[in-house]
Amino acid sequence: MNKIYSSAEAALEGLLFDRMTIASGGFGLCGIPELLISGVRDAGTKEITIASNNCGVDDFGLGILLKTQQIKKMISSYVGENAEFMRQYLS
Repeated sequence: MNKIYSSAEAALEGLLFDRMTIASGGFGLCGIPELLISGVRDAGTKEITIASNNCGVDDFGLGILLKTQQIKKMISSYVGENAEFMRQYLS
């Protein structure tokens, strides 16, 4: 099995669908799958549930999926650092 892909899009091919659940690794902005997150954004996958420590920052990490309204539900332990995530959580 080849585990090396030429791009994030190639790695995600055939895996994404609307209303899916994604477990995303990393802590804060360290160790996040940055290129795969951009690939999910570019694919336009909608109504995603994400389990991750946090939701990145406003314009980076998982925050880009929040900004494009592709995330329906977040399961996380830390809300800080992303003003939009904090706003939605508190409302």
